[in-house]
Amino acid sequence: MYEPIRTASSSRSLHSTMAGTTPDFPHRSREEELDIQLASHLAALLAVTDELRALAPSADLDTAADRLAEQVARLRAGRTSARAPLTAVGGQSNLAAVHHRAHALAGRALVVAASRADTAAAILAAERMDAHAAALEPRELASH
Repeated sequence: MYEPIRTASSSRSLHSTMAGTTPDFPHRSREEELDIQLASHLAALLAVTDELRALAPSADLDTAADRLAEQVARLRAGRTSARAPLTAVGGQSNLAAVHHRAHALAGRALVVAASRADTAAAILAAERMDAHAAALEPRELASH
């Protein structure tokens, strides 16, 4: 009544692909994926830090940018992050929005650093979160 299947089933071919017999795509460990994520979050935070340095230069932001660049280079096996030149990107009205973005990026980096158990990156991310929250406090209190 039923004709036997003459080709390999799709579930069998899917299983062999999932089992790793197809070398068509790279395989990374969880730790490698977390390294990539953390480096990406820190590189994004570095870009926003550079934006803040252009808007409101300070020694604290210069130091933070240097420390962020060191962490990105460490996670990327010595490759440094591309950096934009420090040029004015807008008026003071953008400053609070940029601090909000930096705070959010530092929070994401902190979550990944904690998951990866990277103490140095976690401390740096937490310090940046605190600095950006402190930069926002006077403005937010004045607006209420």
